[in-house]
Formats: sequence, structure tokens, C-alpha cells
Amino acid sequence: MRMSGDKTAPNSMKVGNAMANDKRSDGQTVSGTPPELPAALGRTPTLEQYDIRIARDGTWFHNGDPIRRIELAKLFSTVLKRDDDGDYWLITPVERGKIVVEDAPFVAVEMTVAGSGEDQVLSFRTNLDHWVEAGPEHPIRVAVNPETGEPAPYIEIRSRLEARILRAVFYDMVERSETRRTETGESEVGLWSNKVFFALGKLPGD
Repeated sequence: MRMSGDKTAPNSMKVGNAMANDKRSDGQTVSGTPPELPAALGRTPTLEQYDIRIARDGTWFHNGDPIRRIELAKLFSTVLKRDDDGDYWLITPVERGKIVVEDAPFVAVEMTVAGSGEDQVLSFRTNLDHWVEAGPEHPIRVAVNPETGEPAPYIEIRSRLEARILRAVFYDMVERSETRRTETGESEVGLWSNKVFFALGKLPGD
């Protein structure tokens, strides 16, 4: 995957030296086991070290500089995968390499609502202009910081790849939420989307 015309973006996905501890086709070693390796042109994809990082706010960086062209970030995101260990990889038919993701690779920056009740549909737009509808294929989860109790909401964009939901969007979700009793008698707030109820949290005192 070769790029041109942007000093802040890699001219090729071959942007680093080999890592250690996993066999390459040329006899060198690299750490980690990438998921779903594609086969192309009858050869094994080479394993590279990419100096690429996705910051918590969703900005992509290469060699410490932000990738300013959203088209390039979108292109890279199409070959982004996450393995069983939670590591992130860029994988093409001819090369593959790990990258650093500070939180989630995407950020949900906008939400639209259609319908009501169980038929309600919540649609989310990411910082790279992906749209997904929350539901069985795109579940919402809320992680809670064990020290501060602060919620951190996420929605799955595609297999193992999530978007962190912006605080302002989450507040809108809470404003639209409803309360219901769980099977254990606790009260929780949440929202429906595509006939799935997504809990946002339990009410204090329960």
C-alpha cells in the first residue's frame, strides 16, 4: 500500500524495521501473531514494524506526526484488525505490522435517533465517517473505572474494533434513557436500539 503527496503520511506501509520473536519469510523474527493473514501472489505477507499510533481522540500519527488527510486514515482503517490478545495490526495481502492504539481505534462523535421503544434505532457516526446502527451486530458496552467509578462507553464498529463514545454523545444517551428493573431487582438505565436493550448503568442506592 503506497501513499504519496502527504509529508505526514507514510509513503508505503513498509515504514519500520523488523520486530523480534516471530518468524518472517526471510528468516528474520517479529513478535506477536497477527490475525487472519491473507495469502496473495503465492507468498506470505512480510512482517513490519510501523511507527503508527492512534491517539485517544482518534487522531492517527506516523513517526510522531499527525496524518492530516482523513482519506489516508480512512484507507488505513480498512486494513485494521485486532487479534485475540487485544493487539492491533495493519494487514494487507503483502505486508503486516503492529500499531499502537491508546484507547479505541475510532471515536463516536454523533448520534441520531429514529423511532421509539423497542423499535428505536440509534445510529452513530465515527470520526472517520463510518455509520453504524447499535444492535446485535454493533453492541454498546459501558466500562467503569474501578478507582473513579467513571463510565467509559463504547460501540463495536466491526469485529473486535470499537469506537469510544464521546462524553457529549453519552450524555445525550443518558438523557434519552429509560429505567427498568433487572432480574435481580436492581434499577438500571439504558436505551433500546434494534430491539436490544443496552444498559448504561445502575441507579445509586440499589
